[in-house]
Amino acid sequence: MSNIVEELTKPYMKQAVVNVRSGDTVRVHQKIKEGNKERVQVFQGLVIKTSKKGSHLSRITVRRIASGIGVEKSFLMHSPLIVKVEVTKRSKVRRNYLSYMRQRTGKSARLANVSFDKSVNEIPEEKEKDENLETAKAEQPAVKAEVSNKPDQAEPKATTTEKVKKD
Repeated sequence: MSNIVEELTKPYMKQAVVNVRSGDTVRVHQKIKEGNKERVQVFQGLVIKTSKKGSHLSRITVRRIASGIGVEKSFLMHSPLIVKVEVTKRSKVRRNYLSYMRQRTGKSARLANVSFDKSVNEIPEEKEKDENLETAKAEQPAVKAEVSNKPDQAEPKATTTEKVKKD
């Protein structure tokens, strides 16, 4: 039964998703449609809850303080509306659900930072694209060198001031 469910949900899952944990400070880039226009809106805050990590229903709840009011948004990680999730800071926490952060303000709301590898934000697909770009750039200088060895056949173009002086 579970194999059937996995086969049905597989096409809806993204190939690679950033590993996000509770206690991370993240920037979530989300597509917003307003009429015919589409834009990307960024929501930055603390991840207070993660759920169903391995599933296509994996979800994070992000909390931030906006104009003195706590705002929480829940994001489906495999949603096509989520463009990118960046982990900006990682903190040491011992729980998955940080509900106690709702009552904390000021200095008591701070969490202890932990150093982490920034490559967490890089998705393997993007790495492959970068490698392809690097190989393409390596080939381009050879083409430019061939072009620069050819004698200049065209005359240099006259600027607008030179055209005026000629007339």
